[in-house]
Amino acid sequence: MGESKMAAVKKAKNKVKRYYEEQDEHQTPGGNVDGTDNQTESPKDVPQLPTEQKSRRKRVKGDLKKSGSNFISGAKDPFPGSVSVPENRLLKYERARKSKLGRKYSPYVQHHLKTQENDVQTALGQAARHDILLPEEEGFLEGDEGQDTCTITQEDIAEMVDITSASKHFNLNLNQFGPYRINYARNGRHLLLAGQRGHLASLEWQSKKLICEMNVMETVNDVKWLHTHTMYAAAQRRWLYIYDSQGVELHCIKKFNDVLRMEFLPYHFLLATCSSTGFLQYLDVSVGKEIAATCVKSGRLNVMCQNPNNAVIHLGHHNGTVSLWSPSMKEPLVKMLCHRGAVRALSVDKTGMYMASSGLDRKLTIFDMRTYRPLTSCLLPLGAGSLCHSQKGLLAAGTGDIVQVYKDTSVSPPRSPYMCLQVKGPIHGLQFCPFEDILGIGHGGGFTSMIVPGAGEANFDAMECNPYETKKQRQEWEVKALLEKIQPELITLDPTQLGEVDAITMEQKHKEKVERLGFDPHEKTPFVPRHKLKGRSSSANLLKRKKKVAHEEQREQIRKSIKVKEKQKEQKKSREGIRSPAEQSALDRFKK
Repeated sequence: MGESKMAAVKKAKNKVKRYYEEQDEHQTPGGNVDGTDNQTESPKDVPQLPTEQKSRRKRVKGDLKKSGSNFISGAKDPFPGSVSVPENRLLKYERARKSKLGRKYSPYVQHHLKTQENDVQTALGQAARHDILLPEEEGFLEGDEGQDTCTITQEDIAEMVDITSASKHFNLNLNQFGPYRINYARNGRHLLLAGQRGHLASLEWQSKKLICEMNVMETVNDVKWLHTHTMYAAAQRRWLYIYDSQGVELHCIKKFNDVLRMEFLPYHFLLATCSSTGFLQYLDVSVGKEIAATCVKSGRLNVMCQNPNNAVIHLGHHNGTVSLWSPSMKEPLVKMLCHRGAVRALSVDKTGMYMASSGLDRKLTIFDMRTYRPLTSCLLPLGAGSLCHSQKGLLAAGTGDIVQVYKDTSVSPPRSPYMCLQVKGPIHGLQFCPFEDILGIGHGGGFTSMIVPGAGEANFDAMECNPYETKKQRQEWEVKALLEKIQPELITLDPTQLGEVDAITMEQKHKEKVERLGFDPHEKTPFVPRHKLKGRSSSANLLKRKKKVAHEEQREQIRKSIKVKEKQKEQKKSREGIRSPAEQSALDRFKK
């Protein structure tokens, strides 16, 4: 009997133990046949619960940290610390200047600004490190040895690229109602066409799907998408009209008459218009009201563009000057003499640092908007009637029926064009499509889509402009944009000044006021109690009299506040028609 027991114990020992079996490996020789043991179990032999297993893992991790190792194997990291980021990538995502800490700030303010600056730098480094995850890269057209890129035709480019990119080059023959003004939506998916003889059409230009088409039976001077592709504004012969994406007239604004050019400010929900009567007007699209109207006093206004960096409007005049305007000012912020003749076209790049202008003197000039001085200039044979900057800094100029695209215009004078194309009629409108290497050309013969490699931003921010947004995403973005709408009073030449701290303290202002007036107007002479006889001028009595005078000012303020509240209550009662208890009768309770 004893031998059979020993054999059973040996078999249990030789059995392969699984991870789910929580039995003790080492059994004592005095154990029973059914596996039970009469001896007390040690803490190591007790099966561990999941919480105990987690605590044991934490203890192991803590021991590894104490030993100075970052790995379970005990090896050390050969490259400790965070990954270094190149400075050029950090500059790409830098948005504002660093706050300068000085002794004039309290320690609490210094600590708060330092913590805020550290958070900004951390976010900046993370954004720069994620550059490697971006799916697309920009690139420009490169020719063979001795070949000029402007000699490469659109047909050659369409043969070499993929089918999807080749389909983006097309022509729309619209000879009946031209010339055409064009406008792309902010996400680059929708195109708006406006013929001077009344033809309006909106379409998804990549799929060639027509959304709506109509003829308003009068002259159309300009057309612009509003904050989304569901609404657009059309400057017709007499008044300004608002239409939806299906061509239904939503509003006719008769205050905006004889409008020639329009610009939409997306972050302010403002539609800026200039008219033949010489007025610059701003329409708040979110509430449908005119917020500013300024008489420029420079005659007919038909040259207009906006600075995307600070939302300042640039106007070109017949005397060769360019003026900069904001809705909160009745006078121009800056006035520049740019040409010897009338200004024909203006364009400001994405960074807001460079402005291109062309005039009747046939000169194309690039200005630095930080110093308001010309950088480069060149003479074009026919002069440029239309100008447009791309997201990557390319400049397109329309001269007659030829489109010339220039590269690096802010570095060197635009001598030879990067690309060139001839269309079927005189050019009336130019615009680069956002996030695409496409230049849209509106001319007398219709519309032409031109492939320009390297023109568009390769990667988009889906929280800002999403070309693949759904209807629900568009609705959510619209609500968020309305909540974050910037007030028109904040439009200034230098938008970074809004986030800076005013260095002039109240003490400095007070000192300047005292020096200017010769006395301190806020100074109060201390109360000196009159000396009394018979022991009434003791220190205790003097202190009581001082406190009484000090509390008298507080009592006066409290009395005034009580009077104001009583007046408000009386006014409220008179509005609601409530009578005093003395005027009420017992029958008033039955009144309805």
